[in-house]
Amino acid sequence: MESVQDAGIVLLSPMQDTFYAKNMYANFGEIGQNIKELMTDFQRKAQTNQKLESIADMKNFVEQYPQFRKISGTVSKHVMVVGELSRIVSSNSLLEVSEVEQQVACDGEHSHCLNDIRRLLQNQHITDIDACRLVMLYALRFETHTNNDISGLVQLLKRRTSNTRLISAVRAVLDFAGASRRQNDLFGGSAMAMTKRIIKGLKGVENIYTQHEPYLCQLIDSIAKGRLSETAYPHVTAAHSNRIDNVIVFIIGGATYEESRAVYSANERKRTGSGGGNSPAVLLLSTCMLNAKRFGFFIYFMHSFEFCSVSSFVCNSKLFSNLQN
Repeated sequence: MESVQDAGIVLLSPMQDTFYAKNMYANFGEIGQNIKELMTDFQRKAQTNQKLESIADMKNFVEQYPQFRKISGTVSKHVMVVGELSRIVSSNSLLEVSEVEQQVACDGEHSHCLNDIRRLLQNQHITDIDACRLVMLYALRFETHTNNDISGLVQLLKRRTSNTRLISAVRAVLDFAGASRRQNDLFGGSAMAMTKRIIKGLKGVENIYTQHEPYLCQLIDSIAKGRLSETAYPHVTAAHSNRIDNVIVFIIGGATYEESRAVYSANERKRTGSGGGNSPAVLLLSTCMLNAKRFGFFIYFMHSFEFCSVSSFVCNSKLFSNLQN
């Protein structure tokens, strides 16, 4: 079976690919399970009992049954893509990185977070971008903690990479979005957020890799309940009594894929009626989509030019590639 490298660029469109449309917001485990179920159904029709316990098993199955490609070429493409994703996740220790990221972002205990990040920074399997992201996240989360060791983590980062842009990004993210620059409760320190965490703790966590909810979720909830902060949003009209049915969110400077997934989930809850009577339909718009590499370059660019206007920043993929060079 050809690899992703052999196939070149793989185009995925929810308009033309039903499997992708159904799974584009699914997590990695769900996608693997859904592919397995689809292939198990074909296996039943083909009257074969070949074991399908791993991504490698699925790839071998597609190779041995060429008629499967003819029946569902789209799925064979997804088996190939998920196989490549599985390779990247394994080779870059991404499950371990993700677990620590979730721990830091979701009110993990400081000393545990610090020790885990120190350990990962010495793991040569993780990429320098991922290492930098861990330090940036720690810096944002524990900037005001009396025992924080941001400087120590930066020194560990310097030992593993000579990329000055990555190292400078840690200070840049604090200058751009540190505690003194944030107006709102990014890490859930409010009484309401703490209550939600207690309830979630009692219920248990369904998936340790998807615990974090972006701040956008709090905004949507506040809009639906008419509780937007007048200090942070002084131009919003006074608390409303009428139900809000539609919300348009436009983020200047880039939205994240996690925010996109959160909006999709909110709209699904409204569609299925599981979100309650006040759940609005949400449309998310932005100047571009951000990932860690793009955001890293964004703040480095802004910091280098002394926080020039955000509107002057254009999401250019050629510029983003310079972050690792």
